[in-house]
Amino acid sequence: MDRRRSHTISTFSFFICLLLLFQASSSYGSPSRKSGRSSVFSLFNLRERSRFWSESVIRGDFDDLQSSSPGRVGVLNYTRAGNIANYLKLMEVDSMYLPVPMNFIFIGFEGNGNQDFQLHPDELERWFMKIDHIFEHTRVPPIGEVLAPFYRTSVDKVQRHHLPTISHINYNFSVHAIQMGEKVTSVFEHAIKVLARKDDVSTNRDDVDALWQVDVSMMDVLFTSLVDYLQLENAYNIFILNPKHEKRARYGYRRGLSESEITFLKEDKDLQTKILQSGNIPESILALDKIRRPLYEKHPMTKFSWTIAEDTDTAEWYNICLDALNNVEKFYRGKETADIIQSKVLQLLKGKNEDLKFLLEKELKSGDLSNLHAECLTDSWIGNNRWAFIDLTAGPFSWGPAVGGEGVRTELSLPNVGKTIGAVEEISEDEAEDRLQDAIQEKFAVFGDKDHQAIDILLAEIDIYELFAFKHCKGRKVKLALCEELDERMQDLKNELQSFEGEEYDENHKRKAIEALRRMENWNLFSDTHEEFQNYTVARDTFLSHLGATLWGSMRHVISPSIADGAFHYYETISFQLFFITQEKVRQVKQLPVNLKSLMDGLSSLLLPSQKPVFSQRMLTLSEDPALAMAFSVARRAAAVPMLLVNGTYRKTVRSYVDSAILQYQLQRMNDRDSLKGAHAHSRSTLEVPIFWFIHGDPLLVDKHYQAKALSDMVIVVQSEEPSWESHLQCNGQSLLWDLRSPIKAALASVSEHLAGLLPLHLVYSQAHETAIEDWIWSVGCNPFSITSQGWHISQFQSDTIARSYIISTLEESIQTVNSAIHLLLMERTTEKTFKLFQSQERELVNKYNHVVSLWRRISTVTGDLRYLDAVRLLYTLEDASKGFVDQVNATIALLHPIHCTRDRKVDVEFDLTTIPAFLIVLGILYVLLKPRRPKPKIN
Repeated sequence: MDRRRSHTISTFSFFICLLLLFQASSSYGSPSRKSGRSSVFSLFNLRERSRFWSESVIRGDFDDLQSSSPGRVGVLNYTRAGNIANYLKLMEVDSMYLPVPMNFIFIGFEGNGNQDFQLHPDELERWFMKIDHIFEHTRVPPIGEVLAPFYRTSVDKVQRHHLPTISHINYNFSVHAIQMGEKVTSVFEHAIKVLARKDDVSTNRDDVDALWQVDVSMMDVLFTSLVDYLQLENAYNIFILNPKHEKRARYGYRRGLSESEITFLKEDKDLQTKILQSGNIPESILALDKIRRPLYEKHPMTKFSWTIAEDTDTAEWYNICLDALNNVEKFYRGKETADIIQSKVLQLLKGKNEDLKFLLEKELKSGDLSNLHAECLTDSWIGNNRWAFIDLTAGPFSWGPAVGGEGVRTELSLPNVGKTIGAVEEISEDEAEDRLQDAIQEKFAVFGDKDHQAIDILLAEIDIYELFAFKHCKGRKVKLALCEELDERMQDLKNELQSFEGEEYDENHKRKAIEALRRMENWNLFSDTHEEFQNYTVARDTFLSHLGATLWGSMRHVISPSIADGAFHYYETISFQLFFITQEKVRQVKQLPVNLKSLMDGLSSLLLPSQKPVFSQRMLTLSEDPALAMAFSVARRAAAVPMLLVNGTYRKTVRSYVDSAILQYQLQRMNDRDSLKGAHAHSRSTLEVPIFWFIHGDPLLVDKHYQAKALSDMVIVVQSEEPSWESHLQCNGQSLLWDLRSPIKAALASVSEHLAGLLPLHLVYSQAHETAIEDWIWSVGCNPFSITSQGWHISQFQSDTIARSYIISTLEESIQTVNSAIHLLLMERTTEKTFKLFQSQERELVNKYNHVVSLWRRISTVTGDLRYLDAVRLLYTLEDASKGFVDQVNATIALLHPIHCTRDRKVDVEFDLTTIPAFLIVLGILYVLLKPRRPKPKIN
């Protein structure tokens, strides 16, 4: 029994010793695989030392790498790296930056504009440096049910997306502020005066409170000529106007005729006949010669820079514009209202605005202008080229949802020079005396009929003068006489306070008098001494902060807006398949109540110059196609929609509408049977865009509230016979009316969303809310995404957004592809056995990776110059390069895997300083446990 127990203990001790020996030898064995590091990789290093591109992104030359790790050292570096990604120093891409050049052009801020307001470079920089110059490209998830019962957009937060809502791509804005001189300000002030017409032509009396409309089509010529003259077209330009306006009356900007002018034209049949019989139609009475004098050779491309355009820089442009405006003034001088309206209508018929031209021709030929509606008066505008403007003197105006909306444009949405700077600096003598009397009465009303000490009355008087002086005496250009009187009164108050230092007054009164004198010693309220902080009053800071927020909104809504969720790719050919679906059979497409030329021109304007449009038209009749008739019938529904009108009146309406989800499902089933498929359904270079255009007699909408809807694989448009449909939107207190007979504007907006993800201008993604928010300030301009105009012309802002959408989708997918390949390399461990085999693949792997990154760099550099067509041409090459890198990574890993799977039959034991003591201890324990023992004698 004792011998068996001893053998068991010996065996157990032997295994413990072997375990100790294994741990000692394994502590210095081959290194374990390192985990991949998470890092931020940027195509633009935005730290202070490096302004944009960082060369550290590109891997070093392969020969340098090979020569730096010869022989055994290279193997050691390879095995110690832990994985192939660490050895190649490849990290997953976290963000990429695209530079965006931008100009803020200030007109009327040199001291000669409204309120003689002068903007200083230091205070502008102080506020504009606080604007976010870098923010992510964002996507808005699919929009759900909206507008009922209150008009607020709801967005799906939980749906999974192909591309991230907050993109890897970031915009890096380079802001260049340009202050124009007095000559440019005078040109725009003169233009506003010359191009303004009365909004209400029903009365001839000169009312000081009349509302005036400025012809924005002619202002477009002025802005475009200034941008061309200074050669600013290679940057985005936002004009901020602060012109003087002599009249008390308000003015705004409008395209076309006012409601009063339309009524005048409708009632004057002779004028209509005269317009129709007019043969010679002037294209434009404001014609400017095209001259150029660049303001700078290249955009500064820094976070913020400031330039003052001297009058000598714009002298030639000033003379040309002044002559042209004087000719316009002579042209209109002495003309009656009918002559002015005739001239304006003829210009519209000759102009480039196809929507207004078509509508005017149609209404004039019919003789009934009841379906012609005026556009909104606004104080901001988005031009057809890369410029937009806000006029801080015009308006104010309002627009947006009639009831229950958020982010609506109100009369306080834009900063107002008169109500901030003017309220402080331009108070008159009479107003100053009235305000001082009101302050005195308010202060001394607290005292009542009770007796008070003289020192308390003096202190109350000092408080009044101090507050009044800070509000109305400091920082004024013209000194108020009242302020001089108060200065003299303050000297008398000082003398009276000094008299309290006598022994006849108690200590409490003395202490109050001494404290008041100390306060007054630091004052300089009524003197002419210049103080630095006068430029930074509360009014100026309030104005500048509001202006900064407004201009940041222009960056977010106009220049780099959010797009719809999804990946939008560039195709060389866009095939528009137009399916016109009617209730009754129509023999020819020309007989349809659709302006096919305007529609095709509008669809073609959505494409880049390098893209080719292809059109195909098919007429389908519900009475002859049972499957289509069934699909339409199933999708057609009715809903009771509550409405709150502008005047607060509640109304319940029953709307007939097409449910887009049901209709899409039914049409997809028909498409599976190849009845609607086109010839390019599976082409890589051609994208088919099916547009189902339902023509119906009774009022019909899509999803209760829309004229058109973009879906994942089609666009649905509905057209009916209602010419004046009261929408849920309003502008300046009047409901906006939709012409359901011509849904071209809504159709183009939906097709652009289907092609490139463009959304209405008021919609943008908010990271703080994790959903879309609305801001209606920039819902202006005659483009498909604005509510204040009936026009559907694509601005250059939107064309650039379409191109950027294609570029960003490809860049994003390239980043995801490269990141997936790098992740595979992070998982691939490095061993000495695979080193030589990996060396045979390393050169090709590095070259393919460098090729991808070089394409990233080229695309980002080209887009920074706004040469989007050149960037788009690189997208196919980038897709192939990204795929080539992934294929090379997969081939390398496949080559290394058989080596990893080979079973090792050799056991390597490494000896070091800890191994020998471990063996000695084990031998000692074994000797003690296993040494022979003498047998004990047996005693009986």
